[in-house]
Amino acid sequence: MAYETLIVEIEDHICLIKLNRPDALNALNTKLLAELCDALESADKNDKVRCVVITGSEKAFAAGADIKEMSSKSYVEVFMEDLFADASNRLMGIRKPIIAAVSGYALGGGCELAMACDFIIAGDNAKFGQPEINLGVIAGMGGSQRLTRYVGKSKAMDMNLTGRFMDAEEAERAGLVSRIVPAKKLMDEAMGAAAKIAEKSTISTLAAKEAVNRSYETTLTEGLKYERRLFHALFATDDQKEGMGAFLEKREAQFRDR
Repeated sequence: MAYETLIVEIEDHICLIKLNRPDALNALNTKLLAELCDALESADKNDKVRCVVITGSEKAFAAGADIKEMSSKSYVEVFMEDLFADASNRLMGIRKPIIAAVSGYALGGGCELAMACDFIIAGDNAKFGQPEINLGVIAGMGGSQRLTRYVGKSKAMDMNLTGRFMDAEEAERAGLVSRIVPAKKLMDEAMGAAAKIAEKSTISTLAAKEAVNRSYETTLTEGLKYERRLFHALFATDDQKEGMGAFLEKREAQFRDR
């Protein structure tokens, strides 16, 4: 399917999605969010896709939600349409692993989109922020919730109240990003990580993602039980037999997602 605001490429079991609104620094308007959700859901259903990478341009992953589109809306309008709820819910419903490859600005909705992915690989030029306070509003797609869980109350409060940006080094120290690489090597690193994931059993990667995400939604005792049950369940798969057999035989596993 052709998209107006995205470039989508599928190769070697990886779906690469590039946000493509260069004139607006990839600002997230209604069209882009709808197309992004559609592309992600298509990748999730595609048996040939094992991992997804979302990226933007070298200058901006996404500089925020589209202010021009939102500025004239009233409370009744945004409340009745439940602005951003559909996109947020659809993003949370994607089961396959998603890597955010962030170069340049990831601000407001852009930062929130990156956080909605499973992990972030950042170029050394990346800048993260929740500057909505400067517009007389607050974050609306997880900037006060996910950010607090990732970096703690103090830094999240600082960013949400002052609107200051966090550079890549601080973001890594705080736990927001998994690793930093030179900006020119960002896509090589992100695609390399995706290729590593694509080598694994899709059944196992789906289970691993589900287990880690559950840790944010429940107690430690219940989370450990959930993890253990998924671990047990994977012994019913051919891939578990292949993976352990390959280890004992000192060869590469050939997973078949069965």
